[in-house]
Amino acid sequence: MPFYHKLGKIPPKRHTVFKKPDGSLYYEQLFGTIGFDGMSSNMYHEQRPTQVKEVKGSYDARPKIAKENNIKSYRLRGFQIVPEPDYLQSRKVVLTNADVDIALAAPQQSTSDYFYKNSDSDELLFVHKGSGKLRTHLGNLDFKYGDYLVIPRGTIYKIDFDEEVNRLFIVESRRPIYTPKKYRNHFGQLQEHSPFSERDIRQPYELETNNESGEFLIKIKKKGEIFDMVYASHPFDVVGYDGYNYPYAFSIHDFEPITGRIHQPPPVHQNFETDAFVVCSFCPRLYDYHPDSIPAPYNHSNIDSDEVLYYVDGDFMSRNDIEAGHISLHPAGIPHGPHPGAVERSIGQTKTEELAVMVDTFRPLMVTEEAMKIADETYHKSWLEH
Repeated sequence: MPFYHKLGKIPPKRHTVFKKPDGSLYYEQLFGTIGFDGMSSNMYHEQRPTQVKEVKGSYDARPKIAKENNIKSYRLRGFQIVPEPDYLQSRKVVLTNADVDIALAAPQQSTSDYFYKNSDSDELLFVHKGSGKLRTHLGNLDFKYGDYLVIPRGTIYKIDFDEEVNRLFIVESRRPIYTPKKYRNHFGQLQEHSPFSERDIRQPYELETNNESGEFLIKIKKKGEIFDMVYASHPFDVVGYDGYNYPYAFSIHDFEPITGRIHQPPPVHQNFETDAFVVCSFCPRLYDYHPDSIPAPYNHSNIDSDEVLYYVDGDFMSRNDIEAGHISLHPAGIPHGPHPGAVERSIGQTKTEELAVMVDTFRPLMVTEEAMKIADETYHKSWLEH
């Protein structure tokens, strides 16, 4: 994140003596990215964070590929992903490439008997259904419908769900996830033309500081495998930290759409970016106000990117037969646009209540076996006039 946050107790200077009430030392840890060049935070632990007791084993969590070189447009019926009790087991990757995994999940239970750490990827969790609390070693965040949760790689976390029915749209990024550069000044502050501001971003608000010894299971993802590692100290033993690298929340309902006299291109809806893909938020907004405007999007070719649109709520004006939880995939180089009749229906309309999340990847996506279980294989023919 491009702005500073401090939580808990920290010493006046980094890398200096910081004593507990009994005179012993707290243990400092730098939590940083891109070597020593990226975002980082300095944490202070009750116990050494390095006490591994056992590596119990691992299992392969890499997605199984159904179509490595795909040119066909697909519609995936996301709510057909079957709910499962375990949070990690419920995550089903439907689209993937070397930079990103795009997954759906319908977890039924909180992560009670283990902690989780993704050391491969930053995680972007979009909460479609459900509410609860994201608990991390860097503090806690409450979440609800419409929230994005940005979890930097290496964050140790649990999720407590309030309900038994939860639906998540998940983007795992091998590249750091940032706010778009075009919205920030050279100091890193979000500027006036940005569709959101720092005021909309929710930072961790409480630390769970546990000074416990014992056996604590952390499931760690590395190179697509999930390892069971047992630590001798509680992972949530941080008494304080400061810096720029921490999880945060942002509600899609706080995104303020940019509109114009004629149809605006997708980049005006951009919410997050990496150097390998962008994420956009399509939110309720007034339509274009030129007297002859066509609110429906024009036909276009994403010559250099695959387009993934996750439909959340509302009326999806440009598509026929689309429901909440559906995903559309439009591969690079293949023109796509409104379904037959959508352009005509849009003329004269003044606003939309649609809510959707878009991911545009700069490298082609592979379709997984999990995706094919919920795929509409006739979707690519849905632009035919008869």
